[in-house]
Amino acid sequence: MNFGIWNLLPLLVGVLVVQPGDAQTTVTRLVVQDEVIWRIPIRPRPVMPPIKWVEHKGPKCIPIQAIRGALLTGSDHVDFVLADRSRIRARFDGDCPALDFYGNFYLQPDDDRLCAKRDAIHSRMGGSCQIDKFRELEAKLKR
Repeated sequence: MNFGIWNLLPLLVGVLVVQPGDAQTTVTRLVVQDEVIWRIPIRPRPVMPPIKWVEHKGPKCIPIQAIRGALLTGSDHVDFVLADRSRIRARFDGDCPALDFYGNFYLQPDDDRLCAKRDAIHSRMGGSCQIDKFRELEAKLKR
């Protein structure tokens, strides 16, 4: 019985430490028995001039430390906002409507990179979407 309580102690301390406002603004990392889980906050859509995002060929992997947030811009993709303010679109191999309804999602990469054809995005309700490919995004003003 004591062994089970000691295993839950870090979880209970983490719940007490996280403030509601802070949990939504930053990428956080949680380590549970040698498994790293990344929680990615969804940013609200900014009020900006009309912009069209043009897709270009993207990398096979992106460094997980570079991710600062994400935007849900469609049911078949998520746009990651990186530290250098660039955007990378993760396209899924199928339709993932569960990601449209929740404020956060989780990543569990095998190493310090998030890779297409290998990693998936996990919703809070247990669904997951395999990443098919990454596309670099370039902002163009709509006319």
